[in-house]
Amino acid sequence: MSSEFFRDKFDPIHVPEEGPGAAEAPYRGLYQIMGEDNIKAMLRDFYLKLGESRIAGMFPKDLISASEKSAMFFIGLLGGPPIYHETFGPPRMRARHMPFKITGEFREVWLSCFFAVLEESEKYQIPPEHLPSLKAFLEGFSSWMVNSAQSSED
Repeated sequence: MSSEFFRDKFDPIHVPEEGPGAAEAPYRGLYQIMGEDNIKAMLRDFYLKLGESRIAGMFPKDLISASEKSAMFFIGLLGGPPIYHETFGPPRMRARHMPFKITGEFREVWLSCFFAVLEESEKYQIPPEHLPSLKAFLEGFSSWMVNSAQSSED
């Protein structure tokens, strides 16, 4: 992981105006519709896309393992068993992401990678009627992860 993506302990913490409630959870029946394997495949493809992005240095070299951990979170989020909670405890995603310098610009890269994967939503058996709420969740969730008001060029 590249040091340009880590926050300095003296960096001011940016708190988005929207707050954590900006991300309404997507339809919890998606787990039943998509199934665990499709959720894992979606996150694997997403992480592989991140690995080709300009924020690749923010992620571990083993993108497959990282995607599996993220898939655990999404399985529970989409209505499946709480595997992430049982394995790692409460998600507290903002706190878990705090060591990283997440700017609005980096958020946009993250979001564009996820949205690129979702362009093939049928591959993961995501019904078209549930795609807007999933995208809205990702927009709100990623907004809440922004912790640095600095531009990445600062």
